[in-house]
Amino acid sequence: MQSVGVIKSVAGPVVVAKNMFGTQMYEVVKVGETGLIGEVIRIQGDKATVQVYEETQGIKPGEKVERTGKPLSVELGPGIIGQIYDGIQRPLPILREKIGSFIQRGVSAASIDRDKKWHFKPKVKVGDKVVGGDILSEVPETIMVTHRIMVPPDVSGVIKEVVGEGDYTVEDEVAKVRMNGSLVPVRLMQTWPVRKPRPFKTKASSSTPLITGQRIIDFFFPVAKGGTAAIPGGFGTGKTIMQHQLSRWADAEIIVYVGCGERGNEMTEVLESFPKLKDPRTGHPLMTRTILVANTSNMPIAAREASVYTGITMAEYFRDMGYNVALMADSTSRWAEALREISGRLEEMPGEEGYPAYLASRLAEFYERAGRMEVIGSDRRFGSISVVGAVSPTGADFSEPVTQNTLRIVKVFWALDTELAERRHFPAINWLTSYSLYQDSLEDWFKSEVNEEWVKLRQEAMYLLQRDEELREIVMLVGPDALSEGQRVILEAAKMVKEDFLMQHALHAVDSYCSPTKTLTMIRLIMKFYSRMRAAVESGAMLSKILEMPVREDIARLKIQPPDVFEKTAEEVDRKMDLHFDQLAAGEKV
Repeated sequence: MQSVGVIKSVAGPVVVAKNMFGTQMYEVVKVGETGLIGEVIRIQGDKATVQVYEETQGIKPGEKVERTGKPLSVELGPGIIGQIYDGIQRPLPILREKIGSFIQRGVSAASIDRDKKWHFKPKVKVGDKVVGGDILSEVPETIMVTHRIMVPPDVSGVIKEVVGEGDYTVEDEVAKVRMNGSLVPVRLMQTWPVRKPRPFKTKASSSTPLITGQRIIDFFFPVAKGGTAAIPGGFGTGKTIMQHQLSRWADAEIIVYVGCGERGNEMTEVLESFPKLKDPRTGHPLMTRTILVANTSNMPIAAREASVYTGITMAEYFRDMGYNVALMADSTSRWAEALREISGRLEEMPGEEGYPAYLASRLAEFYERAGRMEVIGSDRRFGSISVVGAVSPTGADFSEPVTQNTLRIVKVFWALDTELAERRHFPAINWLTSYSLYQDSLEDWFKSEVNEEWVKLRQEAMYLLQRDEELREIVMLVGPDALSEGQRVILEAAKMVKEDFLMQHALHAVDSYCSPTKTLTMIRLIMKFYSRMRAAVESGAMLSKILEMPVREDIARLKIQPPDVFEKTAEEVDRKMDLHFDQLAAGEKV
């Protein structure tokens, strides 16, 4: 039931309206003569405080506020894959066609194409008992995604009507379910409130990694499918590029990328590059399994707060189909800043650094919607949502509230280092301060699916990097002449690990993605070179002669060897390494 209130006051994106009896929390309202979309966030008597998702300039007291009776919701159905939305699920390409490059206030468009028809072939018949999550049909949405038409989570009963095989729009009724004595229509499309997590049966543990194709992540700090990770880093350390890389190469079936408050040029790069990129496993365009939510820093700040909920709700929808979904939030700091600004407008008591006292609980609510779940439905199936949130601490200060509260929640910490970025070492993940709490649970997978050596080599390589750091502190105190030949060997081997293995070129056609098999082969050869180098030096060989070996350059170039020749090249490098060290031991010229 609709009713109309009146604007009492306006403070930026926050509007107070009176005569709002019966309004519910988080109900969507239309503000002013232009019908700006807003959401009720506080109720006091007949007054409702509304956060408006569009620019409020020109709105004045006395204008109407119209209730819709519904919470902020997203439309879920065939047609959302490959789409680009703003923070409240308005399709940006459609808006551009209607009004041009700049979004006008009050403009709206259907989130899903109402005219396009999808081929529906029923998998149920009249008389079947169904519950929320049961699959009615499988609709080919893109070449990579089969859209499973599900019974809405809050519907269960007996199928009384079902259409025959044919082509239907998302608004057409394809079935009717008798529930509590009434017939409930089921369409290809359903809606769901963004702030309400979609239900599931149980949350399960995950023992499968989300392979990202980034060597430092997959080898040292892996994240599980259904896991949570944070990428904190100062300006220029490569947070957005890391998010782009994970979106491109992570082995999730569905990618949801939320550009939350980032600069417009960075989001433009995503919008322009993604349609041209191809999946390394299938060769099809990445947009055929991707949804983009774009809410840049110059868009209304209140919509930024809603954008992460829009993204996670769409991710939950595909999780319920049984897919593995990866959600990238870039960045949660900008989202927290939106919370802080709105909290200030509401005159709430500020917490640390002006953030609202409920910052930690809001972050936890968001990240807790990740996980590997047994989803609802009659048949037993699992789906997962992996959430990777970028954090942008001011001045790269990891002690600030957003970073600290995030670290209490997530299980993987990829700390981006300003010094590494300044040295042009990318990804600039600090291998000494980063960590993953999934390592132990993923060890069996890497041993069985890649190689038994995986865990042993990782431990040896990390020990080498730690010893390197200790020796560098000694060099800084007393100079390089204080080191023995054996200690110099450690420094040179660690240098190979850092430069030839950990450094990875995001824009290189080959090096942008590295499979676990290639990762293992590369580190195995580097650690073998270290072992042979150490043994040779202990036998009296000169380190300078070892460092002049041509095979060192061959090892460094392994990262850019294409997959079709990599294995053969690696075998040749291994053979040359043995030959060179054998010649050195025999006193021959290498």
